[in-house]
Amino acid sequence: MSVMSDSYALITGASSGIGLEIANCLAEKGFNLILTARRENILEIASRDISEKYKVKVDFIASDLSDSSAPDQIFNFCVNKGYQVDILVNNAGYGIKTSFHETSMDEEEKFIRVLGIAVIAMTKIFLPDMIMRGSGKIMVVSSVAAFSPPSSIQALYGPIKTFMNRFSDSINMNYNHKGITSTAVCPGFTVTGFHTASGVQDEMDRVPKFMKFSAKRVALEAVEATLSGKSLCIPTKTYKILVFILKHIPQSVMSILGKGLAPGRYDKK
Repeated sequence: MSVMSDSYALITGASSGIGLEIANCLAEKGFNLILTARRENILEIASRDISEKYKVKVDFIASDLSDSSAPDQIFNFCVNKGYQVDILVNNAGYGIKTSFHETSMDEEEKFIRVLGIAVIAMTKIFLPDMIMRGSGKIMVVSSVAAFSPPSSIQALYGPIKTFMNRFSDSINMNYNHKGITSTAVCPGFTVTGFHTASGVQDEMDRVPKFMKFSAKRVALEAVEATLSGKSLCIPTKTYKILVFILKHIPQSVMSILGKGLAPGRYDKK
């Protein structure tokens, strides 16, 4: 994919973890960037560091995707600045610490908005311009949890990621012929601040080392797959094999295996 001087990649959840590493990967390839996340001070530092390191244009807008007006705010920011978004990376996400029965409906709705509705809204609002130009790349950062049995922690996380995979498939089915591709990226356990923030760091610490990968490793494969127009990216051979197994063995067997491979996810609460 050739990089135009006014061509930008927009990345949500870009202040840390996989989102920040995706930003670095795209900048290294010469793409100008628009970073968005909630923490303005961290975005400012990240934008300056990336711009200085890779000599690309980097701008940022602090925005909370749990707010229904956030997608419009981000879009208007891009329009007002004259930024052409050719790559949209829907990466923002988090986990809920409390059990499903202990979580308020307001918290659940906020969670669903950030991981699901905001992805749809961001895609919907930037898609028309991509259609008009006859090209565009969309990345939806999903999870291997989309293929796993329901978990005893973060009860809605896997179901929402399954929904996001199907949403990405729908974008491809409806818009591939217009030059648009969507890539669902499904990483496994990735070493970031996500698990601490989500209150499941203890479970993450008990996961075998061979199942944990760096955010940079995940980002490299995610970016290559997106630029190549692949519909699905499962970073690392380890998780490609695991997803193959998940698709071909009964859930009851996977739940037993999961107690050893992913402690805490399948323990009875």
